[in-house]
Amino acid sequence: MKSRSPKGEETRLKIIRAARNLFHAQGVSLTSPGQVIAASGTGKGQFYYYFASKEGLVHAVLENYLEEMRAGCNPTYFEIRTWKDLERWFMVHLEMQKSFGMTRGCPFGTIGNGVTQKDELVRQDLSLIFEIIRSNLAAFFIREGTVSRMSGEAKPEELADFCIATVQGAMLMGKIKRDPRVVEATIQASLTHVKRHFSRINGTDRRR
Repeated sequence: MKSRSPKGEETRLKIIRAARNLFHAQGVSLTSPGQVIAASGTGKGQFYYYFASKEGLVHAVLENYLEEMRAGCNPTYFEIRTWKDLERWFMVHLEMQKSFGMTRGCPFGTIGNGVTQKDELVRQDLSLIFEIIRSNLAAFFIREGTVSRMSGEAKPEELADFCIATVQGAMLMGKIKRDPRVVEATIQASLTHVKRHFSRINGTDRRR
């Protein structure tokens, strides 16, 4: 591991932040080291001092996202304890997309779309990120199932996968159509579908 002075760490973070934005905007395959260097205001020597390869940079970007999630400072990741929290989890993705004029999808999905068989480290990073999100959602469904009896065919992990897939697909369609209404309608339909698996559909617990 490279030793880092405070100034060196700031340089490294500048490169990571610039890469995060470019990867989100145009994907990994269309982003060159030169573009990252220019956007970060750093030099070629600095770039290759901290990142030996483009794959290493993608790994660092995903590690940066993971650090945010673990620290509780990523706006799209927070503990889901109520149905209102679940709705907010869906909606923060839409609000993020709207802040970019519906021109971007999910940053993880955008990076994931470019993963090839050669990108095993990146695939593992993304798998870990999605597993953390999945576990958070599934934990809510497990807790809710103890107070609002869950139907026999429903499985917390499968409901969590459904929510993640819904967000990914809805954001992709929103990006293609440049229309937030597509995303919002899909979110509302998904919430309705998920709630049908629990007995207290209209109880006060659902509106917490």
